[in-house]
Amino acid sequence: MPYAIQTRDKTGSESIRSDNRAAHLEYLTKLENLILAGGAITQDDGTGGHGGIIIIDTDDRAEAERFVAEDPFTKAGLFEEVTVSRWRKAFFNKERLV
Repeated sequence: MPYAIQTRDKTGSESIRSDNRAAHLEYLTKLENLILAGGAITQDDGTGGHGGIIIIDTDDRAEAERFVAEDPFTKAGLFEEVTVSRWRKAFFNKERLV
């Protein structure tokens, strides 16, 4: 059963996000075989970024926690809060699974 990783940026950390975005994307690309879905949480008009959601395909909580711990955004101190939770796929890729 996959894990959902939800992050919330620290207030006033826009420069940390922009300065580390390329390294963050490179890191995610190296691990894309684990990623079911992911992206930034933005304003309604699509601008900015103040957190994110990544769902990774692993049954191992330690692997999910390691995934976020090694993220360049985490190492740069971007996040105010990180939540790692089990996620049950009920609907996925436009398909009902339960």
